[in-house]
Amino acid sequence: MHSFVDLDRCLGQVPGAVVTKLARVDVGRGREDLFRNQLPALLTELANRARVASITASSALEGVVVADRARAAAIISGKAAVLRTRSEQEFAGYRAALDYLFAREWRPLNVGLLLHLHRELFAQTKTPGGQFKESDNLVVDRSPDGLVEVRFVPVPAARTEYYSVELIDRYHEAMAARTHHPVLLVGLFVLDLLTIHPFTDGNGRVVRALTNAMLDDAGYTVGKYVSLEELIAENADGYYEALLKSTHGWHERTNDPWPWLDYFIDVLARAYERFEQGAIADRSTGTKQDRVREYVTHHAPGIFRIADIRAALPGISDPTIRLALDQLKQEGRVRSQGTGRTAMWVRTEPGG
Repeated sequence: MHSFVDLDRCLGQVPGAVVTKLARVDVGRGREDLFRNQLPALLTELANRARVASITASSALEGVVVADRARAAAIISGKAAVLRTRSEQEFAGYRAALDYLFAREWRPLNVGLLLHLHRELFAQTKTPGGQFKESDNLVVDRSPDGLVEVRFVPVPAARTEYYSVELIDRYHEAMAARTHHPVLLVGLFVLDLLTIHPFTDGNGRVVRALTNAMLDDAGYTVGKYVSLEELIAENADGYYEALLKSTHGWHERTNDPWPWLDYFIDVLARAYERFEQGAIADRSTGTKQDRVREYVTHHAPGIFRIADIRAALPGISDPTIRLALDQLKQEGRVRSQGTGRTAMWVRTEPGG
């Protein structure tokens, strides 16, 4: 909760790059209602896709992977009668936590909610969920050669509940004051809660699930239609690096929150861009291959993957995407780097 003790110190001077990204976020937010009213069927499909992507990506960030796609789909849909492995159990737990949050219009942010999400996450495992850590913990990096490096020291177990309650209370006060941009306040809350590290396990997943709901409550609902967790997973190194930079000096209240806030807002801005790209592509005329060509030549980043097209154009199959890419490649508009799932595509000038 240290970031909220002196908000003017933390947020008094917003860097220009962050101001620019916040403007992109607010423009995207302003267009949400337009797409919501005009494309309800698309938004339903986007929401279904985002739910699957969020469960998969947030779990994978913690090494929880269900490699079999059919099996993962069965767990996400709730059709798996038996959960065979620890990974499947935790995978189902994140689904339950996320669904709990978005099945309710009113979800008061309090300690009870934190504990309930943690309980949902581990409900299918033998790990006791729904309780704060009982012993002090460290956040460490383990290198392939076995070396362990401490990234930061969280709040002691004896002070965890106090810090969590204080953080939530101060966050509510800051939101009610309307002095600072709500997205900045959500980002600071995420930084502080991850630094408090209230649980023995599952901190990242609980906080990422909660982030979606907090942004939604603040009026930024794009997390329903574009998976923020997937965007984070696409640049996981940037995620951990930004957190590390902004936790230095946290206990002494000398930390710099802007590396993390810049990263956090960038993820949100990219989510709105991906959301709008999907909406625009859905309204375009022509065949599905035409829509792929339109997206690749006018909207895709300079370097992209098939997964980016799939996310931007829900409802278009991978074979159709590949056919369109092959045509563009023959025309010299794109070139490929690598093969298989990890292949990257690069836009080039016609004939390049």
